[in-house]
Amino acid sequence: MITNLKPYPVMKDSGVEWLGEVPGHWEVRKLRNTLHSLTERNRPDLPLLSVVREKGVILRDMSSKDENHNFIPDDLTNYKVVHDGQFAINKMKAWQGSYGVSRHDGIVSPAYCVFNLKSVSGEFLHTAIRSKVYVPFFTQASDGVRIGQWDLSQARMREIPFVIPPLPEQSAIVSFLDYVDRRIRRYIRAKQKLIGLLEEQKQAIIHRAVTRGLDPDVPLKPSGVEWLGEVPEHWDVRRLKHICRLAYGDSLPSGVRAEGDIPVYGSNGRVGFHSSSNATGPSLIIGRKGSFGKVNYSPDPVFAIDTTFFVDARNTNAEIRWLYYFLGWLQLDQVSKDSAVPGLDRGDAYQRIGLYPPLPEQTAIVEYLDKATAGIDTTIAHARREISLLREYRTRLIADVVTGKLDVREAAASLPEETEDSVQDSALDEVVETELPGEDAEHSHKEHNDDQQ
Repeated sequence: MITNLKPYPVMKDSGVEWLGEVPGHWEVRKLRNTLHSLTERNRPDLPLLSVVREKGVILRDMSSKDENHNFIPDDLTNYKVVHDGQFAINKMKAWQGSYGVSRHDGIVSPAYCVFNLKSVSGEFLHTAIRSKVYVPFFTQASDGVRIGQWDLSQARMREIPFVIPPLPEQSAIVSFLDYVDRRIRRYIRAKQKLIGLLEEQKQAIIHRAVTRGLDPDVPLKPSGVEWLGEVPEHWDVRRLKHICRLAYGDSLPSGVRAEGDIPVYGSNGRVGFHSSSNATGPSLIIGRKGSFGKVNYSPDPVFAIDTTFFVDARNTNAEIRWLYYFLGWLQLDQVSKDSAVPGLDRGDAYQRIGLYPPLPEQTAIVEYLDKATAGIDTTIAHARREISLLREYRTRLIADVVTGKLDVREAAASLPEETEDSVQDSALDEVVETELPGEDAEHSHKEHNDDQQ
């Protein structure tokens, strides 16, 4: 994306092994010389703030389900005040990068740390210290028995080296990185829109095949289910409990998911390998917790852990690949009990209604859908890979720029005027029109039917 960046002409040894050389006119300071601790309380009139990994300091969303489980006392006079431009740290999650410079006046938990800044702009500190260069040092400065409850040692945090360019250069760096970030986010949004359109197209193809089959002239009958309408007259209308059994996955501690040649699957897909006699295959693995309702298929033996259900030949008389498409169409992710931790309840899932064609038709539907959706799957995978590479590029670029490995002064001085409002939908449409498959899938449906005649 940016190809004309060069190193600084004059470099010097930073005196810090992991930093290496830095621009000759930059300073290397300990955080104790940049962050100055302070405590201000007794402002319960100010809004509540959260300090999170994704964005730093944000206004607390009191409507969020997550917030409903976080205790908030009636008396907020002991909460610490954070002003716009001050730096706040969530001590228990600093190892994740849960810190940043606030753009709001508000209050945070008494357990958090609040600092004034010296000789560094808030925008530069926020961008630099949240980069992948510095987060590991907050991890090293945190202690605890359990990783989710590590507590930041302020004494060790204050000794972290921080490299500081002159204030005008800090502003140039922030402007340059903001510009690049806007362009990357715009491109990612375009790719995500493309993925959404492709997934809609794929679901439309699957919906037609699993509810009508492949013969457009098939005689129909009323299904007896209002939302299903008419269905092929020789197909059965069945609840899921009469099509397959959802077996519970087995417990397997994460510490032993490293050895062996049997893939271990959780709700989000593969989570490791193991040498297990409990492997099954071919199998469907359905998320029970976390990404509940998500369906993965494996033609080979796998080990399904206890956050999942699985279905193999022992648990169904259906063609397993047809069942994969069928369960995806059934939208099991919409089946959830109203609880603090949503998940897929087996009893509720069993009540879902669907269609069951004869086995030969199941096989024909699988062959058709494999062919009709292959190109879509390839394009989706390519788009997701591009998104991943762009995010990696952004992470690496930020780290290189804020530590002086790349000189962006000239590039920052020549940036074009650009705002979010100036980004037109045509940029998104261009990507979509370029990469969205045309009517090949519809043609392939017709060609398949012609081949059968």
